[in-house]
Amino acid sequence: QNTDTMKLSLALLASAFAATSAFSPAATKVSISRSSTSLNASRNRDKVASRSKWAESRGYGTVAVAEAESAAAGLMTNDEGLEYVRLANEAGDTSDIYLYGGVVTSYKAGGQEYIAVRPDAKMDGSKPISGGLSHCWPQFGPGEIQQHGFARNVNWTVKSMTDTTVELEMAPSDYTKEMWDKEFLCTFTVALEDDKLSTKMFVENKGEESFDFQAALHSYFTVSALDNFSIAGSFAGKEFLNKMVGEGEMQTEDREEITISEEYDRVYMGVNDPVLKDTGSGKSLSVMNTAGYEDTVLWNPYGDEGMGYN
Repeated sequence: QNTDTMKLSLALLASAFAATSAFSPAATKVSISRSSTSLNASRNRDKVASRSKWAESRGYGTVAVAEAESAAAGLMTNDEGLEYVRLANEAGDTSDIYLYGGVVTSYKAGGQEYIAVRPDAKMDGSKPISGGLSHCWPQFGPGEIQQHGFARNVNWTVKSMTDTTVELEMAPSDYTKEMWDKEFLCTFTVALEDDKLSTKMFVENKGEESFDFQAALHSYFTVSALDNFSIAGSFAGKEFLNKMVGEGEMQTEDREEITISEEYDRVYMGVNDPVLKDTGSGKSLSVMNTAGYEDTVLWNPYGDEGMGYN
């Protein structure tokens, strides 16, 4: 059976600079206003109109027009009023990134969707989007502040964008300072490349005092069915925290390839090279952690139809 293999490249970088550091002088800062992003979007509407006219003139009909519209890049708004950036390349691959939460909700390559959004997800900003590559920052799971931190339920701003890349920023606000009074700047970059989707999370300390943080991408991936699905990687012999046993129990994995037939919530220490294989759709996704991310969480709400477990 032919298998399409795509790649998701992830990087987490951290740096500490004093607020007066010459590393990032004000003169070199790049900002993008609402009017300029709107102009970018309007240019893409012109592209769509041109593609549509070309398709209609050749008798390709509404299907080709719809494909032209779906492949257009720019700043968009969903039916619930939330803004998102659509990236598109010449091959017709696309990726959607919502400003609310800075979350990647779609990566389509070669006609295949690789990222999932849960059926019960709220897409109106009333709660964090349940799905996509959701940020857990500056905390993963429960702790001193709210579950998974605040990065996933604040609006990020667009620093720069092209048809195939977008750079988002998150800075402290009154809302975040009530929970976590650190001076930071988070930059999240998404690039739609020919054979992969690359993301980079850069955390900068803008204050005088050091701080600790946790970071994770709470990622949801599509599968045709769990019976067709397995996860390869350097799992064999690695310790993992099985959160489904008592208060949590450390265990050792003896399998080379993971299959799921029960509810999973496991943290695999030192595994950062998972490969998701789906024989039902013939697709494979390699998750390449090139910097920062060291561990892998496997989670599946087995049996929960509302969450779309299968």
